[in-house]
Amino acid sequence: MSEEIVQPTKVRPKREIGKARPAEQPFEYPLKREYVEPDWRRIPGYRDVTKEQWESAQWQRAHTVKNLVEFKRALGDLLPDDLYADIERDQRERATMPMLIPPHMINLMNTEDLWNDPVRRYMAPAFSERDPEFPSHPMASRDSLHEADMWPVEGLTHRYPTKVLAEMIPTCPQYCGHCTRMDLVGTDTAQVLKYKFELKQQDRWRAMLDYLRRTPMVRDVVVSGGDVANIPIERLKAWLFELFDIPNIRDVRLATKALMGLPQHFLQDEVLRGYEEIVKRAHERGIEIAVHTHVNAAQQVTPLFGKAVGKLLDMGYRDVRNQGVLLRGVNTTPQALLELCFMLLDHAKVMPYYFYVCDMIPNAEHWRTAIWEAQDLQFAIMGYLPGFATPRIVVDVPFVGKRWVHMLSAYDRVKGISYWRKNYRTSIEYDDPEALTREYPYYDPISTLPEEGRAYWREYLAKRRDHELQPV
Repeated sequence: MSEEIVQPTKVRPKREIGKARPAEQPFEYPLKREYVEPDWRRIPGYRDVTKEQWESAQWQRAHTVKNLVEFKRALGDLLPDDLYADIERDQRERATMPMLIPPHMINLMNTEDLWNDPVRRYMAPAFSERDPEFPSHPMASRDSLHEADMWPVEGLTHRYPTKVLAEMIPTCPQYCGHCTRMDLVGTDTAQVLKYKFELKQQDRWRAMLDYLRRTPMVRDVVVSGGDVANIPIERLKAWLFELFDIPNIRDVRLATKALMGLPQHFLQDEVLRGYEEIVKRAHERGIEIAVHTHVNAAQQVTPLFGKAVGKLLDMGYRDVRNQGVLLRGVNTTPQALLELCFMLLDHAKVMPYYFYVCDMIPNAEHWRTAIWEAQDLQFAIMGYLPGFATPRIVVDVPFVGKRWVHMLSAYDRVKGISYWRKNYRTSIEYDDPEALTREYPYYDPISTLPEEGRAYWREYLAKRRDHELQPV
């Protein structure tokens, strides 16, 4: 008789509960910053402005600051004399954008310390803040992304295979010092004579639509400028309705910084009706439509902005997304970026989407970050936000397009030159056999380089100057 085999008793494994604890983190949450509208009456020029006036888009536009004298008139003694003189010199010698600041935007500044205020730093830059040796990188250019080179018709940039950018108008309700379209947008400055569209506006807009009708590979249109808030709502609606009727168009994005800088515009009855009709028509045509805005500092997220965003989301816009720009002295620390992202997400229901490395326009070196710095920032913000709301930090490489900052193929950290490859041709490379194998350079700000790298660029500039002085 065989012996009976006794199975060992199975013991279910247990886990000891209670060891895990919330750990101290480099960034603290919940946020300490309050979600409030700053009191505009603390500002001397707005002391007697009523709530009704302040929330009027017409009043805001009528009282938008257009020059330094008006800036001083609004701020009074809150604008120190030495800062006034520094901004004045910058406007004479460095500024690529004119001054245009709505009262709402001024109210978002820290008026107790304008010297160090992040919003003032990029809306009204001072000369002493620019890089003293290399205010511009030797490779900087006015149209740094070569958008105009990729116009099949004036104002329509066909840079990506299935996407285009429609630069509808060359104006905004406010002008940012770091504007990547400084070659086109705004009025002339002492340093820069702007390009002016040569075709009449209606002819340009019609030519854009005609191109999209005969180019079925395009499915995605970014409607920008300038800023769509400066297009009368009935004209914007009429153009979009024609766009929606083009069978190949599947996605439309409306770009506006004014959603933050002048939210009063988007709270007007006529404008709200227009945007509701736009989203309704888009959905009838099976088109996804979203709004992109541009917020760079946490203090710019206030209830008026959130209210305007809420109106658009309630209408059925797919998303309101934020595309910020990394600007040294404004938002280039992990704490500043995370605070901004949480303010957008928690309070305004805005999706943090992209942060761009500041483009290589003239006189922007003091704002720009090196690629390695941008990589460090991307690493530092991972894990705090939900994955879907963690912004990608990208560099817009000339002739390549947006690339995540870790996607480079080679990097000379001494000279500050990174190299990038692409997987598609731009509209000007249709017959270039090397477009998909070439490595395209991008340049770090020289101030971030070791001394050997700075010496390289000093020598480069000296040789370039000597060459320019050679007799013909």
